[in-house]
Amino acid sequence: MRYEILGPLRVADGATYTSISARKIETVLAVLLIRSDQTVTPHQLMDEIWGVNLPLRATAGLHVYISQLRKFLHRPGRSENPILTRPPGYVLLKGTDEVDFHEFLQLIAQGRAQMKQRRHEEASSCFEQALGLWRGPALGDLSSGPIGDGFVTRMMESRLECLEMLADAHLELGRHRELVGRLYALIAENPLCEAFYRQLMLALYRSERQADALKVYQTARRTLDEELGLEPCQALRDLQRAILAADSQLTARAAS
Repeated sequence: MRYEILGPLRVADGATYTSISARKIETVLAVLLIRSDQTVTPHQLMDEIWGVNLPLRATAGLHVYISQLRKFLHRPGRSENPILTRPPGYVLLKGTDEVDFHEFLQLIAQGRAQMKQRRHEEASSCFEQALGLWRGPALGDLSSGPIGDGFVTRMMESRLECLEMLADAHLELGRHRELVGRLYALIAENPLCEAFYRQLMLALYRSERQADALKVYQTARRTLDEELGLEPCQALRDLQRAILAADSQLTARAAS
């Protein structure tokens, strides 16, 4: 089986996908997947399902959800259900099954290692594969508690890092012209991410658009001041000065 939660939660058996319509059961599966191979206590699960508004028979309700989830994950030919009772709670054993966010994080790690070795083409491929695993917001529109919220935040930050490293890899490969539109879109989605402003300024400068690159700096400066009362970071200020001075170190090799 393959579990996918970089988007609405679904379970794949080959080319067949199944999902859970009952939100509370879906929440239980999501939490057990996030903590796969780790024991999750009943209290943690109930906190994710109900928060502070626990019903009178919360423990009995959780037992029912676990039972229904085991039925949902039962597959003919498998001797053991992936969800086990393990004191003081429950655990989802991944075994040979796949989880998409594990693959996502592994691809990012591989890409980061390739970047350190200056193998930018290989790094770019890893980052693009990682981003291709996303089908929408992590966990879709599933509301959750501390474990789910922490996971979503972690995945969002990891995705931003992946996008930044992919742009850096493309800049190293001389693909600055094809980056421009993508970076404008990323800035619109993440107006406080200074890395994207820096990358866009550099891509525009290398595309012989010096004036546009300087306008991006002014946009970054205005946005950061209005939103946070801050000046651009040192890297942005240094890049602005380098562009004004037509620093030869800003040039790049031709696109590959």
